[in-house]
Amino acid sequence: MSKRDGRIGWLFALPWVFGFTVFLLYPVVASLFLSFTSYSILKPPRLIGTANYVELYHDPIFWKSLSNTFLYVLGAVPLGTVMAIALALLLNSKVKGMAIYRTLFFLPTLVPMAALGVLFLWIFNGDYGILNAGLKLVHLPLPNWLGDPAWSKWTLILISVWGCGQAMIIYLAGLQDVPVSLYEACEIDGASSWARTRAVTLPLISPVILFNVIMGIIGSLQVFAVPYIMFMDGAPARSTYVFTSYLLDNAFKFQRMGYACALGWVMFVITLILTLLSMKIAERHVHYEGG
Repeated sequence: MSKRDGRIGWLFALPWVFGFTVFLLYPVVASLFLSFTSYSILKPPRLIGTANYVELYHDPIFWKSLSNTFLYVLGAVPLGTVMAIALALLLNSKVKGMAIYRTLFFLPTLVPMAALGVLFLWIFNGDYGILNAGLKLVHLPLPNWLGDPAWSKWTLILISVWGCGQAMIIYLAGLQDVPVSLYEACEIDGASSWARTRAVTLPLISPVILFNVIMGIIGSLQVFAVPYIMFMDGAPARSTYVFTSYLLDNAFKFQRMGYACALGWVMFVITLILTLLSMKIAERHVHYEGG
């Protein structure tokens, strides 16, 4: 009976095993092999050892795209985290019509990335954009958001906040698990709102913060659609040329699939290191109820 149940179980799991093997495991293993080859898609791969990785080390465009991506991560992740937590705290209050407000703040995350890029092309337009029109009304400087290298990265970082609704929903779920009795004890002790947030709320939702920060780092490292649509070839002056754009160009524009696979594995290692580093740093700052 046990063997029969095992066979039936494997039969039900077979579609997932097939999909995992064909669409995930095989591409991962194949990309690792191709990263050590010279492969132009149209010709069979030719083994060249670690030449792709050596070339990466001496490639200035690789370092430029990597630095652009890191700057984006350093700006987008903290700003998105602060905005998502702030919105979650506001939307966690018991106010009439709160379900409508929560829906409105979550809706922007459902907008496709392509449509989002086109939308913000007009919002950040230096001559006709609604953002500069608003700044003009209050007599503030009008930045050239899309044409000035000093502002183009900030444009991408500000756009990233648009999608913080997804993290906000997760923070809201975490806030629901904070015991009300702790807030009542704080009120009895005369603690201010900020003191309650700092001493009770943030420590108790710290596992949720860690999860969202790690997911934010991974997502920011893979940013592609918005900079690709808004800034042609990383313009201006390649200030918005991110890592994924360079990988795509090498794979399909320059037909250097082996080099692109090497880029992909470098990004995998960087993502893994940053994730492990985040978890290591969080060991002393994350509070688990069972711990």
